[in-house]
Amino acid sequence: MASMRSGASPVPPKGVVEWGVSHRPILGEAESGDLHVIVPFPGGVLAGAIDGLGHGADATLAARRAAAVLTAEAGRPVHRLVESCHAALRGTCGVVLTIASIDAAANRLTWVGVGNVEAVLWRANESMGPRRETIVSRGGIVGYLLPRLREVTLPIFRGDMLVFATDGIRRDFAFTSPLDRPPQEHATSVLDTYGKTSDDALVLILRYLGGIS
Repeated sequence: MASMRSGASPVPPKGVVEWGVSHRPILGEAESGDLHVIVPFPGGVLAGAIDGLGHGADATLAARRAAAVLTAEAGRPVHRLVESCHAALRGTCGVVLTIASIDAAANRLTWVGVGNVEAVLWRANESMGPRRETIVSRGGIVGYLLPRLREVTLPIFRGDMLVFATDGIRRDFAFTSPLDRPPQEHATSVLDTYGKTSDDALVLILRYLGGIS
C-alpha cells in the first residue's frame, strides 16, 4: 500500500524545522488510528506521534482527541500536555504517544513518552554528543492508566534530526540514519522498508534548522 503524506498540521515557524510524515492504516481499514502532530507555538514547535489502541474507528477517535488537545495547548510543558490528554481521553480506548517540544530560542528539546511510540534523536555533529539518543518511555495508556511521567531535556543543534515511529514500524528502523536524506524522503523509505501490514503505521521526521532570536 502506498504511503501518504499529511499536510493537516499547521506549518511550523519558517526556518526552525523541516519535516515529513508517512503513514498507512492496517489492511482492510480506511482510516488509521496513528496520527502525528506538529504545531508551532511562540518560540518553538511541538511534535509527536499518537497511536490509538487497537485500530479502526475507536482508535481513530481517541487519537484525534489527543491531537486536538496537543494542538490547542502546544506551548505548555510536555508533562502537562500528557496529563491534559489523559483527562480528555477517559472513556475512550486510550492512546500511547511520544511528544517533543523544541525551544528554538534555547536550542533544546524536551520529550516524554507513554507506551511504545519510539523516538530517536540523531546528531548531525558527533562532537555535540552521542550520535543517536532514544527516548525511554514509561509503560501505560493515556486515558486509562497514566504512569509517573519522565520528561528529559536535551540540547538540539542545527542539522539534528528527530524520528518518531509507532509500533506499526519495526523497531530496527532506529538504526537507519536519516541524516543524508530530506525528511519526507526518509519517512517514505522507513514506512516502505520497516512498516508492518498487520497494524496501523506512522513515521514522522523533523530536521532542526537552527534557533530563533
